[in-house]
Amino acid sequence: MLEQPMIEKLLSMRLQGMADGLKAQEQDPGARELSFVERLSLLVDQQWNWRENQALTRRLKSAKLRHNACVEDIDYRAARGLEKSVIRGLAKDSQWVQNHENLFVLGPTGVGKSFIACALAQKACRDGYSAFYTRAAALFRDLALARADGSFRSLLGRLSRIDVLVIDDWAMAPLSEPERRDFWEICEDRYQVRSLILTSQLPVTRWHEQIGDPTVADGILDRLVHNAHRIEMRGDSMRKNRGKPNT
Repeated sequence: MLEQPMIEKLLSMRLQGMADGLKAQEQDPGARELSFVERLSLLVDQQWNWRENQALTRRLKSAKLRHNACVEDIDYRAARGLEKSVIRGLAKDSQWVQNHENLFVLGPTGVGKSFIACALAQKACRDGYSAFYTRAAALFRDLALARADGSFRSLLGRLSRIDVLVIDDWAMAPLSEPERRDFWEICEDRYQVRSLILTSQLPVTRWHEQIGDPTVADGILDRLVHNAHRIEMRGDSMRKNRGKPNT
């Protein structure tokens, strides 16, 4: 019979996975046929997996993704211009994040841009990277508030440490002067060291006019576009199609 003090010591050392593994081995007659090293190896594996799962749970919670999305659930049946090979290439080990590349998900409203963005961000979390989702309007509002209360640099610092920053509904409206300046700061901080996912209803060729100031627009787009992957979607709104009665 496994002694309770041993379990309590493991828990006090935050070795929850190993404690659970010991309990399981105690109840499994087959475990007694294993050598000490084999049983220890199983316990180490269980502790490792427990810690990895805990870390993933924290990353997903911090990411605040809009959709509970994963790349395995992406629907390729609808005619949206999605290429399975492109998505699989991006999802494989999230190499684009390791290479500090950006991703643009473009297309009309309702085609599932946010879902695709969240699915790829979720895959990055599974591959060990941090992520954070925000809508463009909310991001600029938070930056303006932070500038007003003196926490602007602190907020920029937190954003700069996130591996994958997802900005939804980018370039929906022309940027104001403070918004241009703040987004320039974000792009400058992340250039070649972190990744961005931008979703937009507008093609990249329209972003320059939405940013406004030509000099700032050139600087922002130079840092965004040259190392970016593009997923260009098309078709009718999936929300509209889901609302149609079956015939």
